[in-house]
Amino acid sequence: MTAISPREARRCHNAHHPVHAAYYFVSEHDDAYAELGLEGGPMAYLAGRAAPLGAVGSGVVTAAFYNFHPDLVARHLPRAWEVASPAAVLEARLRIADAYLTRLLGREALRSPEMAEAAELALRAAEGCRRPGRPLYSANADLPVPEVPHLALWHAATLLREHRGDGHVVALSRAGLDGLEALVSHTATGTNWRPGYLQSARGWSPEEWAAARERLVERGILDADGELTAEGAELRRAVEADTDRLDLAPYERLGAEGTRRLTELAGAFSKVVLEGGGLPLRNIGKR
Repeated sequence: MTAISPREARRCHNAHHPVHAAYYFVSEHDDAYAELGLEGGPMAYLAGRAAPLGAVGSGVVTAAFYNFHPDLVARHLPRAWEVASPAAVLEARLRIADAYLTRLLGREALRSPEMAEAAELALRAAEGCRRPGRPLYSANADLPVPEVPHLALWHAATLLREHRGDGHVVALSRAGLDGLEALVSHTATGTNWRPGYLQSARGWSPEEWAAARERLVERGILDADGELTAEGAELRRAVEADTDRLDLAPYERLGAEGTRRLTELAGAFSKVVLEGGGLPLRNIGKR
């Protein structure tokens, strides 16, 4: 079997990730959870992503999600489970995924042999994921695989995303970055969500954001203008390289040829999702 490089593995992740990630941003998300009685925004997000863990409290979710303000999580969990059970939320998740993938991709694409092949490849890759130390991946891995291909692809993309995310938390912790410092330093790269967007979405106050930025300046990771220093750029590079290394197993399981094919197939679907407004790309960048 031809060896797979970390760069090829990351390229594949980036290709299938929008298929999963659009779930959080489409109108169907808050609409479906509102039908269950859940509030839109943070409550719907937290409940939807945490539901595979069961009716857990805020402490577990704060630890697993890493970069959300503990007070934001505590405002909504476990209160959300008094409104809708994790089982009901999980059923709604699949309805949401079905609705937006049907709307954005069209029924012909959902029934295509390319969709079935992409789902098969993504599920095979997910077989290579590792459970120890990966709570969000492991919780999702306990869920049944949907029968229809487009939902099987969404499920597999979710597994692969959470597997990478769990590993990313390990890499950030090794680098000595707490959750807020991780957000501040990542936004400084200009390749992530804009600072104002993330600050609000994750529940941090302007004062807390500024204090984290100052800590990073004192460590030499940011300069006085909030830009990455050479040391800071190297730290972020090392974090991503560590994340790549920790996320290599699924793509090694799939192999180089399979990884390239999944990149091609999922990339084509993701392109349509992005062109259809599946992700709010206007919120990505430094400003």
